[in-house]
Amino acid sequence: MLHKERITYILESKYFVRKNSRLAHFDYTMEGFYFITICTKDKIHYFGEILNEEKMQFSEIGKTAYKNIEKLKDTYKTIKIDKFVIMPNHIHLILIIDKETSLSVSNIIKKYKEWVTKQIGESIWQKSYYDHIIRNEKDYLRIWKYMDENILKWSLDKYYSE
Repeated sequence: MLHKERITYILESKYFVRKNSRLAHFDYTMEGFYFITICTKDKIHYFGEILNEEKMQFSEIGKTAYKNIEKLKDTYKTIKIDKFVIMPNHIHLILIIDKETSLSVSNIIKKYKEWVTKQIGESIWQKSYYDHIIRNEKDYLRIWKYMDENILKWSLDKYYSE
């Protein structure tokens, strides 16, 4: 079997196991602050485009994504969305779980993706999501600044694609 064929076989095989990016032994239902990044499949610009490196122009899908972040805040009383920014191919948000709940970060993100998918009629999501547990004020302020500057630094962003 050629090298390329072997890699394809492994990736498509039932033996390939996706690496879990969650922190082992951490309870994601606990009170806390979480920095979340949700990406689109293949980095496609479903949510809109950045105009003049200063403003996000939302597509219809981007408007749907925005409305559903608002819906999260209204639906789940044990969480807050402290800040969020929607970029052309990903979403950053600071999620706060106010008090211990049976609702995990994973459940919240899954529900969000389901709502958007149902409303637009197709799945646009990359599997899973990125999370970072915000541990202190310095970390929080660094993430807040990163989110504030995300649109201005779009062409330097690791999620950037044309």
